[in-house]
Amino acid sequence: MLKEVKGIIVKSTNYGETSKIVNILTKDGIIGCIAKGAKGLKSPLRSYTQKFTFGSFIIYYKEDKLSLIKSIDIIDELTFIKKDLTLISYLSYISDLTYQIMKQNNNPELYKIYVQTILKINEGLNPMIMCNIFELKALDYLGVGINFNQCTKCGTKANIITIDGDIGGYICQNCYKNEIIYDDKTIKMLRMYYLVDISSIIDLKISEAVINNINKFVNVYYDRYTGLYLKSKKFLETITDHK
Repeated sequence: MLKEVKGIIVKSTNYGETSKIVNILTKDGIIGCIAKGAKGLKSPLRSYTQKFTFGSFIIYYKEDKLSLIKSIDIIDELTFIKKDLTLISYLSYISDLTYQIMKQNNNPELYKIYVQTILKINEGLNPMIMCNIFELKALDYLGVGINFNQCTKCGTKANIITIDGDIGGYICQNCYKNEIIYDDKTIKMLRMYYLVDISSIIDLKISEAVINNINKFVNVYYDRYTGLYLKSKKFLETITDHK
């Protein structure tokens, strides 16, 4: 069956002497495809079957089997991202995270926010902020979402004084022990990260202190509650720690 699918290649491996196998992340899940002859110098598929190609794929679709790519039209070259190693590292991690979730839980909405996040980074918006926004939204699809409406210990909505990644969210004055105290801007902005419509973001004016606080919280929370170990994340941390 001939079918058009829009998506991003998240894996590309050589197959035989002349072909490639690619995994395309789409709104309907991950589709594995053979690109016959794609390694050939004169093949029209050669440059379009690289990792992170964002395009419209015409394929001979086979359910539960490898499909066959007929042609590819590029939707966005993602040029701004692909010329910068740090941005490529963000793209790699966000794609890896989405891939791991979609393997277990195909969800068009997750794919939608994945693409929105990548396009905003490609527009030049702060990659750490956009990555953290995506990570917070992705927690719901991992089954470990955060309740941003109340203290994670007692459930009260009053007198929230800090957040903690190990505890799992907000902490009120009565439940506070010896956790790090974050300022009100960090606490409020964390909730805004989760609630914001990514497509509506035009500009990001957030202090470096708040950006770093939220990134620290997200990293701790992911380590504590998701059980994920992604090499792309560790590499990204190595890159950003040296900037």
